Amino acid sequence: MAETDRLGQPAAENDISAKPNYESEIIAIIRGNDTPKIIQSRLDDYHGNDVAEVMPQLSPQERKKLYRVCTAEMMSEVFEHLDESDAGVYLREMDFQKAADVVGRLETDTAAGILGELDKLRREQLIDALEPDVKKEIRLIASFDSDEIGSKMTTNCIVIRENLDIKGAMRELVNQAEENDNISTLFVVDDSEAFYGAIDLKDLITARKTDSLEDLIVTSFPYVYATELIDDCIEKLKDYSENSIPVLDNSNKLLGVITAQNIIEVVDDEMGEDYARLAGLTAEEDLKEPVRLSMKKRLPWLLVLLVLGMLVSSVVGVFEEVVAQLTLIMAFQSLILDMAGNVGTQSLAVTIRVLMDENLTAGQKVQFVGKEMRVGLCNGLILGTISFVIVGLYIWLVKSRELLFSYAVSGCIGVALMLAMLISSAVGTLIPLFFKRINVDPAVASGPLITTINDLVAVVTYYGMSWLLLIQMLHFAG
Repeated sequence: MAETDRLGQPAAENDISAKPNYESEIIAIIRGNDTPKIIQSRLDDYHGNDVAEVMPQLSPQERKKLYRVCTAEMMSEVFEHLDESDAGVYLREMDFQKAADVVGRLETDTAAGILGELDKLRREQLIDALEPDVKKEIRLIASFDSDEIGSKMTTNCIVIRENLDIKGAMRELVNQAEENDNISTLFVVDDSEAFYGAIDLKDLITARKTDSLEDLIVTSFPYVYATELIDDCIEKLKDYSENSIPVLDNSNKLLGVITAQNIIEVVDDEMGEDYARLAGLTAEEDLKEPVRLSMKKRLPWLLVLLVLGMLVSSVVGVFEEVVAQLTLIMAFQSLILDMAGNVGTQSLAVTIRVLMDENLTAGQKVQFVGKEMRVGLCNGLILGTISFVIVGLYIWLVKSRELLFSYAVSGCIGVALMLAMLISSAVGTLIPLFFKRINVDPAVASGPLITTINDLVAVVTYYGMSWLLLIQMLHFAG
């Protein structure tokens, strides 16, 4: 019998690498004229992420049809894979009672994030329609600021008392597993709800009835506090390979957990923000956001860089006499500026990565600055020497200038390149350290800012060296 795809069509024969086009299949199902029960049955064969990817391609009327056809459980699986901003739009399109049912089935952190995209009235109405325990959990997560780790946690976890025996712990696991699917680790609290430790599911399953539960509890299990800033504890979260890490309040009571998926999302969000700042943006951009909003994010830094660019141009004007007497050196200005900017950006990227370690001492920071300057000096010596040889040959052979003049100019370029790379390494390291010192996100010391500052350094170094070596000492002109 011939194989068929999910729509009952013959599958492509002898094409092992053919990738199913789920999007077109799902759209065809939704736009079809089958009964709601048939549509629901067919869509139930697809993963929630597959349906989520199709949502933006549907018209509002087609999405409303999807909301009515699918159960709240099916729609909640789809919403788990949507961006919060998109999910907020779709939730507003949905019938109120259906929306409340969907939100009630979401992970609490996902629900809190999506509800945050709604207007206050709609948000409060939906929260009031939820079950009391769900309502309490969502309000708890929503009570934390977006930059606090508590805003990213979920209450989907197994929690047991420390005074249970093995049989009692297994009974609690079975009871709570009906509502919670994060069961690989069980978290243990004492009588006051304070965090006591954790138990690996495998250890509990393989334990004998006569064993003591206390022997299974790992009391050195890692944890974070809900009010800790994401930036401050992100490295701690990444260092542990646990599926879930408990989140505590300031009284050490267990509030929820950060799952591995939460950690990936947090790291991705933080990296996106840092890359945006490194690119000179005030925030990460979205492909679908309006032009005006994108301009608003980019314009502040561009205005700062415009002022700095004018400063660089005015400094070049100071060396107008040098340029007038040695017009040839203008041809190699971009070489110095580009290399200085590249070196500074490299040092900036390395420095921001190093500054994620909150335990760096003042001595270690000094050593790091010294290392970056040594790297810049060594690279400058190598590239300066290469430039000295190649540029000298170029001026002598192509420009037909005297050998002494050719290598005097290339020597000036080589020395200027070495000094510019040395200073740029220091600038690219010291500026983010300074920002960190004054409690400003070091990623604000963006690539364009560092590049512009290093342009200024390179211009002063290059033309200063040209004036000193070529005009004042060697008396070259024209």
